Amino acid sequence: MSDTPERIKCLIIGSGPAGYTAAIYAARADLKPVMYTGMQPGGQLTTTTEVDNFPGYPDGVDGNKLMADLQKQAERFGTQVRFGMVTAVDFSKEKGGIHKVTVDGSTQIEADTVIIATGASAKYLGIPSEQRLIGGGVSACATCDGFFYKGQDVVVVGAGDTAAEEATYLANICKNVTMLVRKDYMRASKAMQARVNRTPNIKVMFNTEIDEILGEKVVEGVRVKNNLTNETEVLDVTGVFIAIGHKPNTDLFKDVLDMDETGYLITKGKSTKTNLPGVFACGDVQDKEYRQAVTAAGTGCMAALDSERYLGSLM
Repeated sequence: MSDTPERIKCLIIGSGPAGYTAAIYAARADLKPVMYTGMQPGGQLTTTTEVDNFPGYPDGVDGNKLMADLQKQAERFGTQVRFGMVTAVDFSKEKGGIHKVTVDGSTQIEADTVIIATGASAKYLGIPSEQRLIGGGVSACATCDGFFYKGQDVVVVGAGDTAAEEATYLANICKNVTMLVRKDYMRASKAMQARVNRTPNIKVMFNTEIDEILGEKVVEGVRVKNNLTNETEVLDVTGVFIAIGHKPNTDLFKDVLDMDETGYLITKGKSTKTNLPGVFACGDVQDKEYRQAVTAAGTGCMAALDSERYLGSLM
């Protein structure tokens, strides 16, 4: 068996909407892309039971089905989809250089271009009932799932700008929104706090944390605890929105690619170009503003086009 590393034109790391869209465009451009899915094939959408806001599905679609459809479309044009985890990278700093990656600690790959679509992971509280009810009333995205709680009572966990934005968004849809803030103050900007305070159907509970999310298959309420008095009470809600932040999946690229202070990859201007030639980033790994499946897919298209043009410039 040869020890020579496999050489490919276009390597895609990650398999969410950004990665699969990049694969579709790259395959159609005859870049013969190879995708490594990571440990969660399909990305965050595979934890969502109903996706109602992705174009082309007028009746909504199950998150797993959506990702399966995208995979089939990518494979139809010749993408090789492989289950595996990229564990190390050695990116060239020279234009036209070969990028080297290691998969699962041993398999060596050489690529002319690399498209990074590793996404970002929502931060959760870490309690068992929360994990059990993800997709059954627990969500980390109000704009994705808020519609399903129209006219109902929900809680938002968090104290920063994201939590305030989620709460005010939900207040336009839901009957009542309760924000749970574990300290005696909010970290959100003064402007966002003012927006929360002037929204009549938002209530803020300070020094309050979730003790337990109630329900077996769907959320039936939450038991909250005042962390000063240890007193508990049950809130009758059907939705729990966790808004304590996201962590971009970029540990692999630390000290290799330029990142902002929170770890999101920095891309140049309106492109998907990173600071290294032939390396591109798309989707939530470089987008902390929108974090939607459709915007991720759009940047996946851009990354494939950027990759194609880069290869063309080497000829």
